[in-house]
Amino acid sequence: MKQTIYFAGGCLWGVQAFIKTLPGVIETEAGRANGQTNTLDGAYDGYAECVKTTFDHHKVTVDQLMGYFFEIIDPYSINKQGDDVGEKYRTGVYSELESHLTEARRYINQRDDSEDIQVEVLPLTNYVKSAAIHQDHLDKYPDDYCHIPQALLLKYIR
Repeated sequence: MKQTIYFAGGCLWGVQAFIKTLPGVIETEAGRANGQTNTLDGAYDGYAECVKTTFDHHKVTVDQLMGYFFEIIDPYSINKQGDDVGEKYRTGVYSELESHLTEARRYINQRDDSEDIQVEVLPLTNYVKSAAIHQDHLDKYPDDYCHIPQALLLKYIR
């Protein structure tokens, strides 16, 4: 059964390149989550760069996706991942399903360092698909900057 969850982990180029290689992931789309507008024009208006992740929940759970996600982020950082700084680079997990948010919170709360984790877990209130240039960007431009180490980007390629 297909389900969708949204991961914000800094620059979406690397996040998408990583997530689309994961077992059980059906498709990904670069976008923006939880902002104030319905357009890509102008400033980010509170949005976080994110990757819309469609997955088969019979093949991968939200708990497992969280484990993968935590491999590529600094969960203690606020509004910063790698060299990318600003509110749009914050870390977060968003969903329209409360069950996904419950699983994400459970994953965080079971960690020994849970009190220090800065990943927001919130209902998805707004989503805008990014421009075509940002879709699968690192496939088209593999030498562009990415805060995720190359070894992690290649770790789960099927």
